[in-house]
Amino acid sequence: MPVDFELNLKGYALKIADALFSNQSEVILEGSHYPIKKFKTSQLRYLDLYGFRFVEQNPAKDSKWAQMARIGKKILWIFRGNTYYARIIDGNFILLKKE
Repeated sequence: MPVDFELNLKGYALKIADALFSNQSEVILEGSHYPIKKFKTSQLRYLDLYGFRFVEQNPAKDSKWAQMARIGKKILWIFRGNTYYARIIDGNFILLKKE
């Protein structure tokens, strides 16, 4: 992982969210291309990068987040391992994991 990746996570995550929600097939970060993938069963879009997983909210779930996604909110979850690390809602980055 580049030394500055975690320090600049917010900026990278916002670029990833923008690419994902504008239906791009990849995101370009500092000149490198990273493909946006889809889970086979749910067809949700995601990107794995440097130990982080960026996943769009599943609107088919039964949660307040899914309900928000169904009415058009753009929600991206950022995981590190199995931990909810951060989320983006309509371009607003919220760090969840305090270290």
